[in-house]
Amino acid sequence: MKKIAIVQFPGSNCERETMLAVKRAGMQPIEFLWNESHEKLQSMDGYIIVGGFSYEDRSRAGIIAALDPVMHEIKKQSEIGKPVLGICNGAQILVETGMVPGLENNKLAMVLTENKRIAQGKVLGTGYYNAWIYMCLAKDYQRNAFTRLLSPQTILRLPIAHGEGRFVMSTALWQEIEVQGLHVFQYCNQQGEIIDHFPVNPNGSWQNIAAISNKAGNVMAMMPHPERTTQADVIFESMRDYIEAGQYQSTVPLNYYPRRETLSVYQKPAHHEECIVELMITDNHALTVQKALRQLGIPVTVKRRVHWEIQKNKGNDKVQHLLYNDRKERTLTPHEATSSGLTYLVRPKEDCLGQQKCQTLQDHFAISDINAIKYGVLWHFSSETANISDFINQILQTNIIYNAYAHDCYQYKI
Repeated sequence: MKKIAIVQFPGSNCERETMLAVKRAGMQPIEFLWNESHEKLQSMDGYIIVGGFSYEDRSRAGIIAALDPVMHEIKKQSEIGKPVLGICNGAQILVETGMVPGLENNKLAMVLTENKRIAQGKVLGTGYYNAWIYMCLAKDYQRNAFTRLLSPQTILRLPIAHGEGRFVMSTALWQEIEVQGLHVFQYCNQQGEIIDHFPVNPNGSWQNIAAISNKAGNVMAMMPHPERTTQADVIFESMRDYIEAGQYQSTVPLNYYPRRETLSVYQKPAHHEECIVELMITDNHALTVQKALRQLGIPVTVKRRVHWEIQKNKGNDKVQHLLYNDRKERTLTPHEATSSGLTYLVRPKEDCLGQQKCQTLQDHFAISDINAIKYGVLWHFSSETANISDFINQILQTNIIYNAYAHDCYQYKI
């Protein structure tokens, strides 16, 4: 019986459903915790990285787990053709490792970012969304390790449950993915029509993408949960047949090569206001990023603050007080936020949170003189044992504070 490693990180929560689905497909699930001996993975026939909220989605979903040493071993096993399926949070981890879509040296090529539910110019919601959806095989889809037993007419009904499930990529990468058929599953309606608006597209994903594979077809990242319904057992049965066939091929990178990003310095527009908010209680996001970087040998202290940029008419002083909770948060000046270290401002390219906050203030607090609000996060790095400037490029190359396909990053100086 083929053995499938059920890979779990702190915060994973879908292992039981996944193990049951693997058993139904006639395979043997083997629980594997992130801190077990990596040698155990070498005897496995395949791997499933389960859903949940690894490390509580700190910094962003999947990035901390993606930097864990265990992912190096899973990469090695995938490179010889063994199948790897990432479900929901597992999909986010695969994307952040670069295993999907699979460029040269696993360079980062896309992102799974915040859900976007918008209708008629209004933000209906951001963040976590739980619903039943339909998905179908893409036109000219890749017949791979997880689609062997499906037909082009297959329409599956299964649940989603995530806060960051929106695939985003460059147009150039999309063109290669489309030609190769790597956008394996797309969100559709009950009749199989691919309609790019909510609720058919439940999270605003590019081209309604629900799952993407690498070029070899043995690694797939999918946001819906096939383990939660027997209707999707065919995906796991396809994985079993792929393993039993034993016709593995080494992974081949895509041709797409991402451009190198250069960081600019943040310049606050004239007549705009800044509101910098710091938690007075422990900031677990900052501590987790700090611990992950130290495990990589980077001796750093990390602080994280929320940054609001407000464009409003003069004379209204109420806005800033509505942007934070003074029972657990306090405001800082830009000088306080940048002292004794290096600071970077990270902003979403599509700022639904800022748009939603502006909407709330206008609609619920009757503050009509706000023109726009932009949301961002200030990441501050310092070190007591080394010159932080010597490590900043290494920190940024981990992608731990931002993904260039979803965020803009600026040096923040005073």
